Amino acid sequence: MPKGQNPAKVLGVMRRAMSSSSFIRQLLQGGRAHGVLLLLLAILPACTPRVAIRPRVPTFAQLIAQLSEEGGYFPSDNLISNELGYQKVLQKLDELNVRGGVYIGVGPEQNFTYIAAVRPAYAFILDIRRENRLQHLFYKALFVLARHRAEYLAMWLGRPLREPSDRWTRASVADLVQLMETTPPDSDYVRMTLERVYATIERRFGVPLTPEDRRSIADIARRFFEDGLDIRYESHFRRSWRQFPTLRQLLLETDLMGRPRNFLATEESFQFLKQLQEQDRIIPVTGDFAGPKALRAIGDYIRSLGETVSVFYVSNVEYYLLQNDTFAAFAENVKTLPRTERSLIIRSYVGYGVSHPEALPGYFITTLLQRMNEFVRLYEAGEYRTYWDVGLLDYIPVR
Repeated sequence: MPKGQNPAKVLGVMRRAMSSSSFIRQLLQGGRAHGVLLLLLAILPACTPRVAIRPRVPTFAQLIAQLSEEGGYFPSDNLISNELGYQKVLQKLDELNVRGGVYIGVGPEQNFTYIAAVRPAYAFILDIRRENRLQHLFYKALFVLARHRAEYLAMWLGRPLREPSDRWTRASVADLVQLMETTPPDSDYVRMTLERVYATIERRFGVPLTPEDRRSIADIARRFFEDGLDIRYESHFRRSWRQFPTLRQLLLETDLMGRPRNFLATEESFQFLKQLQEQDRIIPVTGDFAGPKALRAIGDYIRSLGETVSVFYVSNVEYYLLQNDTFAAFAENVKTLPRTERSLIIRSYVGYGVSHPEALPGYFITTLLQRMNEFVRLYEAGEYRTYWDVGLLDYIPVR
């Protein structure tokens, strides 16, 4: 083919010519069929459009395995949050128009409230406890199985609905709490729900469960069945002198304007989360914030999606990192995350005798906001020497 000739144009001309029966008859009669075949074999590769080979997208189960590292120990079960004031930053998130991107968080159900507020494209829940990953698989299955909030709560707490449940789609979260208060627990319903959960995790999500995994998930379900709305955060070693909030209190908590913003407060928020779960966009990962792999791998994956971190909820994990002399490794990991000037950290500050200017009466944990870039700047300047430095040196006022 002459240099510079357009292969597609040449092929078009040949196709038009070859469509003529007289053209084909002349070639065949002349014994030139073999030459025509060789000509076509030479031209067709040049005329075939090149198809870009896309990287293989991992399945949900593969992505969990790809991002996770070895689990570790934490001195509490963390079945529910102990941060009563977790909603107090939501109004400021609205004012700052923090939306989209990718969310990273830690711990159990409070993440769903932040995800519902931020509406990210993806969310990663990174926790050192492997049990947290199993708990989020349990929650993911409940989101997929439940049609609406009332069914979700019923399966979560092991209290089957005794009347047509569709009427509860317009209920307030207070109405749903009252519904659960007046619905008796049912052990047969819990067993049936667990079988559906196991099947959903293994068959639909593609995540194999060991007998130990099943026992762990069953123990989680048992705790919610036994304690219901009175379940609280518990430490393994001691009972704190503080009265941690119950699930009931966490569900009924409000933002600074007095509006209930828990993820079960509106059907719209629940359905958004249900959709993310059905699309495998909330991924539980096992790993240490200061570990060598998980947080950096999450950042690399976010970067491969062309996304950036919008919110990183760290709870009070930094306190333990500073105790264990691993805070610097965590900060170095944060530096690698794809971020913008709008990317935020949500932090839970426990003063341990040093009160915070943002503290609210009746709340022993203060929820704070900080620009991620400011966190990196102060770390690189060597300003973070103590836990109190982390909480007090820089924050965005929310009141």
